[in-house]
Amino acid sequence: MESVSPPYPAMADPQIQNDAKAEAPPALAVDARGLAKTYGGRRPMEALKGIDLQIPRGAMFGLLGPNGAGKSTFINILAGLVVKSAGEVRVWGYDIERQMRRARSAIGVVPQEVNIDAFFTPRELLEFQAGLYGVPAAERRTDEILAAVHLTAQADAPSRSLSGGMRRRVLMAKAMVHDPPVLVLDEPTAGVDVELRQQLWDHIRGLNRAGVTVVLTTHYLEEAQQLCDSIAIIHHGEVVACDSTERLLARLDRKELTILLAEDLAAVPPGLDRFEVDLHPPRRLSIHYRPSQMGIEEILAAVRAAGLSIADLTTEEGDLEDIFLALTR
Repeated sequence: MESVSPPYPAMADPQIQNDAKAEAPPALAVDARGLAKTYGGRRPMEALKGIDLQIPRGAMFGLLGPNGAGKSTFINILAGLVVKSAGEVRVWGYDIERQMRRARSAIGVVPQEVNIDAFFTPRELLEFQAGLYGVPAAERRTDEILAAVHLTAQADAPSRSLSGGMRRRVLMAKAMVHDPPVLVLDEPTAGVDVELRQQLWDHIRGLNRAGVTVVLTTHYLEEAQQLCDSIAIIHHGEVVACDSTERLLARLDRKELTILLAEDLAAVPPGLDRFEVDLHPPRRLSIHYRPSQMGIEEILAAVRAAGLSIADLTTEEGDLEDIFLALTR
């Protein structure tokens, strides 16, 4: 799947973009209600099972799920590449069927698969994409976008000479040529080195601060946890969780306190047997507890009451990966 290009010449209508900019922005960037998709064949497969998903304007929104959960189907429906079976979907307030051209002009998609014409240069690819979306030549920001994704030096090189990471950056650049208020990133940093990943996300954060709604799918759960203010998890075509990142993490209600003692310990002292304790001889204790039921000071007081001296301690709390596994196992 390549970044979305209007399939009909009539979609290259600059008046649509001018009208969209003049209208008051909606409260929801994406609004899906009862969205269902069943793929036909000898064995019909339900990819989406009547999901409801609302993404607020200006959000940095994570859309997570295991392979085959329905994420790509959801994105392809938003982009107009897959026809839904039931339900209603609006992108930037526009119904994706009744107001197809406006809905597609409001979204840019960075696909998971790298698929670009090997004989075009990045500059030519961006200019062509801008033309498909009806962006007047005087309003195109080709050089600015190429600089933002660090491709200025390769702007006029054939795409076949670019590395995999550079080609992925070209896809991101193509999705931004028509200045969409909604940007969907489907595994955008897969196969990208650490330094480039940081550069790309710095740019995406800047777009988000400027008001662009970003929808991210990724298998790098740590990345989603750091970047996204809200997250939805899809499993078997259903939304099994949708909340702010902070509240999702709070669901775990589980922490681990690791204590390095100043003296050797052969067994867990009786005063600590009311806790869930693991002894790692000779001097390390791991205590698991629920923050909603007890505080760390209560545990430390019990350690001191047992006559133990603390040399060092660390705490570790559950992360998004724990939540993800708990909901999708």
